[in-house]
Amino acid sequence: MHRRQLVQLAAASLAAPALVARAQAFPTKSIKLIVAFPAGGPTDITMRMLAEEAGKVLGQPVIIDNKPGAGGTLPAQALQTSAPDGYTVGQIPLGVFRLPYTTKINWDPVKDISYVLNLTGYAFGVVVPANSPFKTWADFVAYAKANPGKLSYGSTGTLTSPHLTMELIAQQLGIELLHIPYKGSADLMQATLGGQLMAAADSTGFAPQVEAGKLRVLNTWGAERLAKFPDAPTLKELGIDVVQNSPFGLGAPRGTPPEVVRRLHDAFKQAMEQESYRAALARYDMVPIYMGTAAYQKFAETTFAREKALVEKLGLAKAS
Repeated sequence: MHRRQLVQLAAASLAAPALVARAQAFPTKSIKLIVAFPAGGPTDITMRMLAEEAGKVLGQPVIIDNKPGAGGTLPAQALQTSAPDGYTVGQIPLGVFRLPYTTKINWDPVKDISYVLNLTGYAFGVVVPANSPFKTWADFVAYAKANPGKLSYGSTGTLTSPHLTMELIAQQLGIELLHIPYKGSADLMQATLGGQLMAAADSTGFAPQVEAGKLRVLNTWGAERLAKFPDAPTLKELGIDVVQNSPFGLGAPRGTPPEVVRRLHDAFKQAMEQESYRAALARYDMVPIYMGTAAYQKFAETTFAREKALVEKLGLAKAS
């Protein structure tokens, strides 16, 4: 064996215990988890429960930092200027993979994030106020066709999954809608209940208002009807070939040591398995959608390519 190979083997054997020790020592202080939506909404509430459970595993608190706006992409942007030491992690909504196609940025969503694991996804739908003349989705579509560009609906932000999915639906149906973006579900629901909007496209954080008789569900976007809203048809049942659950997970800054990523993965995976977190998800018809580090990285790559096609189809790509 050549001398260089012997030196490399010796170095590797010395480095391995150091890597293990560093992973075992991490974390020695609190971890910041940046959430893409405001406090009080379904994402914030479920992520706080996840953070609490992960903190128990890690032996250090996981502190939520809400950064709403910019279509849910602010946590991913914050990772670009954060130290790659594992003490900052961020939620990665689907909108992150659309960002380079709609906005000029100097980083790559696939290469410049260390993907940790995927957590869950959303159950979406369209709701209207209880006193709305739209009793069914057919009423909604009929009004939109008769009044191009006048039917207002809100979403949790421009280029978020609710926004793009509604525009895709409108394109398939040949209707024109008036989109009004909000920073998160709490603001969106307040505007809808206050009569500032004719409809809202959102995750099922609207469930309490529906159950209280203040909102009506016109459709949901999963592959099957939701148990909580059995009378609301899916898009597919309405003849619209769309299923949307917008998976999201956690990322860390590029260059975060693999052993630290592994420690984060293991802690958050264990937190995902706790009944308290699953119960929090169930409140909003969300379910665990686990992907490990390698699978989540692959998901990022394939989603990045798919979202490019969607943005271009809707004519929303930035000018080159």
